Amino acid sequence: MKRFFIAIIVILLALCVFAQGGREMTLPLDEAIAMARVRSVDAAEALDELRSAYWEWRTFRADQLPEFTFKATAPSYAKQYSSYMDGDGNYSFVGTNTLQATGQLSVTQNIPLTGGKIAVNSSLDFLRQFDGGVGNRFMSIPVALTLSQPLFSANTMKWDRKIEPVRYSEAKAAFLSATENVARRTVDYYFTLLMNRENLEIARQNLENAEKLYAVAQEKREMGKISQNDLLQMELNVLDARSAMTETQSELKASMFTLRAFLDLEEDVEIVPEVPGNVPLANISYADALDRALTNNKFVKTMLRQQLEADYEVARAKGDMREINLFVQLGYTGTGAELSQSYKGLRGNQLASVGFSIPLVDWGKRRGKVKVAESKRRVTESRIRRETMNFNQDLFILVERFANQQQQLDLAERSSEIADRRYRTNVETYLIGMISTLELNDSRVSKDSSRREYINQLYKFWNYWYQLRSLTLYDYSSGGDINVDFEKYIKASE
Repeated sequence: MKRFFIAIIVILLALCVFAQGGREMTLPLDEAIAMARVRSVDAAEALDELRSAYWEWRTFRADQLPEFTFKATAPSYAKQYSSYMDGDGNYSFVGTNTLQATGQLSVTQNIPLTGGKIAVNSSLDFLRQFDGGVGNRFMSIPVALTLSQPLFSANTMKWDRKIEPVRYSEAKAAFLSATENVARRTVDYYFTLLMNRENLEIARQNLENAEKLYAVAQEKREMGKISQNDLLQMELNVLDARSAMTETQSELKASMFTLRAFLDLEEDVEIVPEVPGNVPLANISYADALDRALTNNKFVKTMLRQQLEADYEVARAKGDMREINLFVQLGYTGTGAELSQSYKGLRGNQLASVGFSIPLVDWGKRRGKVKVAESKRRVTESRIRRETMNFNQDLFILVERFANQQQQLDLAERSSEIADRRYRTNVETYLIGMISTLELNDSRVSKDSSRREYINQLYKFWNYWYQLRSLTLYDYSSGGDINVDFEKYIKASE
């Protein structure tokens, strides 16, 4: 008995030293998830990806609006010699000594309907020649209307107006799914720590009981009530319990470090997890989950974007088979020795050109590109069908598992309670010599495994729960879609 009490004191001191190694933080599961959504590296990475997609979307929208541009060169001074050919074909070198300044204001607007570009320009040029006595000269173009229009080629702006909204919607759904996956990783790390803490508590209780039973067995052996084999078995139980105690302490420290690093907590914080009590109740059907997933999940948006991009590649390959561009400019211009004179007596300033490039013999190269694009589109369509089938199948299996998990959790909790009561009863029965050591060990193993199974079933429930949230982007506990004000969220994080 003296050795028994000494061993208990040593174990308690070791546990106290371990617990006092840092600041304890009792952390429920919901608080750990909320902390991970804000502080984890995974959450920061998801936010960075959303921010990048947001600015790409803003850039696309800006391309649809008029662009105001001012270009100027003030001044440009040149004093140099250059070659000059006269009417007889003889070359000589002439000197120039000029000061120039130019300015142009333009408003440019893309035309999504045709894929062209229209611009309104106004410019003013100034020239002062220091040699020859010419003096100042001004040239103005008060207004000029310019149209640049590709013909027959793929309308990139039209396709962008189809693809970019889907791309941004995909990015928003991906961000929401990523935040739910952060919650899933938190559940993984949290329950690993919780299981190791339960294992440590089980190991502590088992060692305490093994020490106590071994002390009793020694007394019984002295009185001749048990065999030497039973005494050795009880001593072996003590050694096994001590070994398990050491191993579970190491595993607990490792899982503590992992969760602490994931939550970005200081190294001296000792996290104390709690066994989640109540679990949310939800009756989820496959049809409902599939409908919400097809509406909210990034998967459908990704498939749509890939289909649109494949169609665009086919249209672009067909448009590249011939290239014809139209350029038209209409406006007025004037010149004068004074600024006011350059805006009087305006004359027409028109320019029109049609440029084209049509291959006569390219040995089927451009047609081959069309066939390649069409083949890739068929591959994309086949992949979309396969991935859609796999997505629906995975969602069906997940819904079925979640539907059964509540019952599995209730059964595991009841089994744990019964196994614990059975073990306590068998300990008392063993002390009065009514059962054997093997029966006692069997009840202990059953008690430990039942407790671990209950924790494992809790883990499965929360893992399935956040998987469903990630796929459907729907909160079945509150009955609403998972959503945020993305622009406000991004601006608040910058």
